[in-house]
Amino acid sequence: MIENRNFYIDGAWVPPVAGRDYHVIDPSTEDACAVISLGDQADTDAAVAAASAAFPAWAATDPATRADYVKAILAQYEARVEEMAEAISIEMGAPIDMARTSQAPCLPWHLENSLEAFKEIEWVRPLGPHAPNDRIALEPIGVVGLITPWNWPMNQVTLKVIPALLAGCTMVLKPSEESPLSSMLFAEFVHDAGVPAGVFNLVNGDGMGVGSQLSTHEDVAMISFTGSTRAGKAISVAAAATLKRVTLELGGKGANVIFADADEKAVKRGVIHCMSNSGQSCNAPTRMLVERSIYDQAVEIAAEVANGIAVGPASEPGRHIGPVVNKSQWTKIQEMIEVGINEGARLVAGGPGLPEGMNRGFFVRPTVFADVSNDMRIAQEEIFGPVLSIIPFDDEADAVRIANDTPYGLTNYVQSQDGAKRNRMALALRSDMVEMNGKGRAAGSPFGGVKMSGRAREGGVWGIEEFLEVKAISGWAAE
Repeated sequence: MIENRNFYIDGAWVPPVAGRDYHVIDPSTEDACAVISLGDQADTDAAVAAASAAFPAWAATDPATRADYVKAILAQYEARVEEMAEAISIEMGAPIDMARTSQAPCLPWHLENSLEAFKEIEWVRPLGPHAPNDRIALEPIGVVGLITPWNWPMNQVTLKVIPALLAGCTMVLKPSEESPLSSMLFAEFVHDAGVPAGVFNLVNGDGMGVGSQLSTHEDVAMISFTGSTRAGKAISVAAAATLKRVTLELGGKGANVIFADADEKAVKRGVIHCMSNSGQSCNAPTRMLVERSIYDQAVEIAAEVANGIAVGPASEPGRHIGPVVNKSQWTKIQEMIEVGINEGARLVAGGPGLPEGMNRGFFVRPTVFADVSNDMRIAQEEIFGPVLSIIPFDDEADAVRIANDTPYGLTNYVQSQDGAKRNRMALALRSDMVEMNGKGRAAGSPFGGVKMSGRAREGGVWGIEEFLEVKAISGWAAE
C-alpha cells in the first residue's frame, strides 16, 4: 500500500502540521490502496504564504521562460506516463487501458493546446485606432486556489495548473481526496521540471477543510473549482466575503437529440458515450431525445448496446467499464435507479444491484430507461453513473423545449443529416457546448457551461484569460 502523507509546499515535500490520515480506496476491490494526510488551516496557510512570496518574481518572469517550464513538465510526463496511468486507474477505477489511452493523455493534450493558445496572448495591446495613447495590459491575477475532482483527475488538473502557470499566477492545488495519487505524481513532474519554489503547491484535503480554507483565504485572489453544483454554490458563498474571482465548472444533464434522419450509428454512439468512464463525466449525454417515428427502434438498439457493455475491474485489460469511485456514489446511483423504476419509467437494460457474478467493488450495471418524461427526477438530476434516460419528441420545436428544460447547460448533442436543422438546433440549445454527429470539439475550443453548470471557460485562449486581469492604461508614450 502506498503511504505518502506529505504535501508539496515551497518547492519541497513537507509533513503536515497536524494531519489526519485518509485511506484512498481502490473502487474495484473496496480495499485501501493508499494512505494520505488531510491538511488543516496551518498547512493551507503555509502553502498560500509560499505562493504569495513567489508571485512577484513569477509574474515578472518572461512569458517565453514560463512556457519553457511548462514544456519541461511535459517531458517529465513522457518519461513516466505509465506511472500516471496506473495511479489514475487504481485511485478512481478507470480501466487500465482507458487510463492509458484517454485519462492520462489528457495531460499532454491540454498542455500542448495551452502552449499553442499562449502564443496568441498579446500582453500589451492598443485599445484601438481611435485611442493611439491607450493600451490594454493583461496581468496575472495573483495566488489562485485550484480545486479539482476525482472523475477526470489529470484532465482538470492540467486545465487549471498549466494555464495558471502560463498566465504568471502562483497556486495551491487541492485535488480530490478520492484521487490524490495522480496529482501527487504531477507535483513530482513540476518539481523535476525545475519550476521555482512556491509557484506550485499541493495540499491534500477535503472540501470542508482545505477547500473551504482556500475559498475564504484573504491572500487567494481566485478560486477555480470543478465539481458538483452543490459544492460550487457553497464555494461561491464562502468566497463572497473576500470578493475573489470564482470560476466554476459544474454538473450537467446533457441532451442527445436524435432526429429520424440521424446516421445509423447515432444511437449506439450515444449509449457508449453515456456509459464511458462509468457515466462519471459532467458532459455525458444522459438524456437521449429521440424523434417519435424512430423511437421504438432506438430503444431496442440502446438496450442491446447497454446489455453488451462489459463491466470489470480496473486492473484488467480490455474494453469494459470499471467501478464508480466510492460507496457513497454507488449508493446514490442505486437510489436513483430505484427512483426511475418507482416513477414509472420502463427499465430496458441493467437495473439495481451489482452486475452478475460480482460480490464486491462499486460496480454498476449499465442501465437504460425508456418512456421517460422530462419532469422525472432521473431526467432532471445528475446521476453521475452509467444510467441513460430515453425521451420521445415530436418535432424540432419539441426537442428544443425538452432539451432546454433543465437547470443545467453544459453540453448538448445533435444527430441529423440536415445541416440547416443542425445549425438551428446548435443556436437554440441553452448550453455552452454543442457537439453534432459525433464530431468532438477541436483543440483550443473552450469547455464550460451556463446556468447551473457554472460559467468557467477552460481550454484555449479562454482558459488562460480566466487567470488574467485586464488593465486599461491612458497616456501611453509613443514608441
